[in-house]
Amino acid sequence: MRRLKSIHGEWSSQGGFFLAATGAVVGLGNIWKYPYIAGQNGGGAFLLVYLVCLLLVGMPLMMAELLLGRRGRGSPPAAFREIAMDEGRCRPWAAVGIFAVAAGLLILSFYSVIAGWGLDYMWMSARGEYRGLDATAVQGVFSRLNDEPWRLLFWHSLFMAMTVAVVSRGVRQGLERASRLFVPALFILLSVLGLYAAVEGGVGRAMAYMFEPDFAAIDGKVVLIALGHAFFTLSLGTGTMMAYGAYLPDRVSIARMSLWVVLADTLAALLSGIAIYPLVFAGHLPVMQGPGLVFTVLPSAFGHARCGDLFGTLFYAALVLAALTSAIALLEPAVAWWVERGKSRAKAALWVGGGVWVLGVMTILSFNIWSGVLILGHTWFGLLDMLTGNLMLPVVGLLIVIFVGWMIAGRSLRQELALSRAAVRVWLTVLRYVTPVAMLLVLLNALGLIRGGI
Repeated sequence: MRRLKSIHGEWSSQGGFFLAATGAVVGLGNIWKYPYIAGQNGGGAFLLVYLVCLLLVGMPLMMAELLLGRRGRGSPPAAFREIAMDEGRCRPWAAVGIFAVAAGLLILSFYSVIAGWGLDYMWMSARGEYRGLDATAVQGVFSRLNDEPWRLLFWHSLFMAMTVAVVSRGVRQGLERASRLFVPALFILLSVLGLYAAVEGGVGRAMAYMFEPDFAAIDGKVVLIALGHAFFTLSLGTGTMMAYGAYLPDRVSIARMSLWVVLADTLAALLSGIAIYPLVFAGHLPVMQGPGLVFTVLPSAFGHARCGDLFGTLFYAALVLAALTSAIALLEPAVAWWVERGKSRAKAALWVGGGVWVLGVMTILSFNIWSGVLILGHTWFGLLDMLTGNLMLPVVGLLIVIFVGWMIAGRSLRQELALSRAAVRVWLTVLRYVTPVAMLLVLLNALGLIRGGI
């Protein structure tokens, strides 16, 4: 029998949920990945393909995860168990929820270390340490940072302490209150940085790079890239949307909220590109993605721009905010699971956060002291990144599609979605026949079994 309310509480309003869910999905990938892959793969043409992929993969799967959370009214393992029993399915489906929670924690363990880099760079930018440095000198700064385990440990510990502090306060006083403060601040910072970059940088080249359509560039490889990013950018497969869905009031439309969150995530990616690439082009710096862009290229761009210390500090503050709201969402499913098993929220947050902190220490050591220790040909950091991104998240996503699409009765789906029969039929058809094919392609591509890169 379905519980009417989660023991963890509910979001105070749909606005509170929207901000929390937006904070969960807007992360480092929005800032350092989407603008690059769009520019390298057709600009505006890629954006159109990407939006279609969001509608066929991202949004249907997000709706499925939110539906699971709200119907089960518990952590991902509890939600899967409750729904499986209610629908007459086998209880081992709860293992999917456990798998999702584990993936989220593994990701958080190295995500926190990367966020620690952001904290260090924010501090160094505020002190003017990057003023006048070229890209080679900044690369040296980054290398020295990773050669100092105690320095990395300090920032990793600080970031995890902030994450645990928020989660330990519960849904409304912790997650929602932090999201109401941090998410608007993040979008304001990105907008301010975009205006600054437009004035100081090569805005024309940047806009052409990101938005000028080149339909000749669209091929099967580009579609695979778009499919992969549409899945990974929304934090699907980590249990975050299931946990957040458990706190969603019945009166709130899952479909409408999913659409707004997807649009907000895309807007954050576009704003990030507008804030970054004008400075990159103006400084004649290499165009790249990932940590290299944020930690070796941009400091040089800010170091040679007017008021670069100030705006560099603001940029890394935005980076840390994006990482923090995502980290909170990654920690919450496991903490909720422990609370359901009889632990107090404060103790659960402390113990789960402590375990993640220990795994993060192993990531720190893999950059320096343990850099020569390889597991299956990877450092500890590389192994976790490969295991979660290439295997765990796509597998969880595919299993969620199967469970929601084929194991839950149509009347249950209609009751939860509160849509017309025709609308539910369209969504269910996409979820059953289109999304799993796309998810299988994402999995095979991530494993390197078909051509294309994500």
